[in-house]
Amino acid sequence: MAQKKSTFWNMLLTLSGIALVAAFVLSFVEGQTKDAIDKAKTNRELEALAAVVKPFDNNPFAEKLSLPIPHKKEKLELYPARKNGVVNSYAIKTYSDKGFAGRIEMIVGFFMDGRINNFVITQSQETPGLGTKINDEKFKAQFHGLYPGRTVLKVRQDGGEIDAVTAATISSRAAVDAIRRAIDAYHNFYTGNK
Repeated sequence: MAQKKSTFWNMLLTLSGIALVAAFVLSFVEGQTKDAIDKAKTNRELEALAAVVKPFDNNPFAEKLSLPIPHKKEKLELYPARKNGVVNSYAIKTYSDKGFAGRIEMIVGFFMDGRINNFVITQSQETPGLGTKINDEKFKAQFHGLYPGRTVLKVRQDGGEIDAVTAATISSRAAVDAIRRAIDAYHNFYTGNK
């Protein structure tokens, strides 16, 4: 069999065919895995929610509210936790784009009096063993029971009351930033400010 002459049009046709097949395969795989990925993310967020609020018997995701972020077009999500029909705590899905490796997403839980209960990082690209320690209990324990208005929510290096994770000050600042964003959004929602 004779070898075809290598011309621009032959190469273009061959590469186009390969790209078309690759696009089809990627599209097929994405379609097959999308539901499983979405379900895993929902389960991870439900577990995080359960870790930051009081026990509940409702579906907080079905009752979510959108909270505008002051002076921004984005919104955060508030999830009320109910037991026997009464809201006993709430959680806010928040984020910070100030992490060492980019965006950090978390769910922050609050008691009804506004005190912080707990938080769980749901998505992060922070450095393993350093920045990821913002999800460790030692760092998180500093926030449990804090009244946002009575505490300077900044790391100590910035004049606040929060001890940053050693060698991960940027990640610690990002965690505090995300928590403050949730507090501000809830406060503006609660007081009716926009």
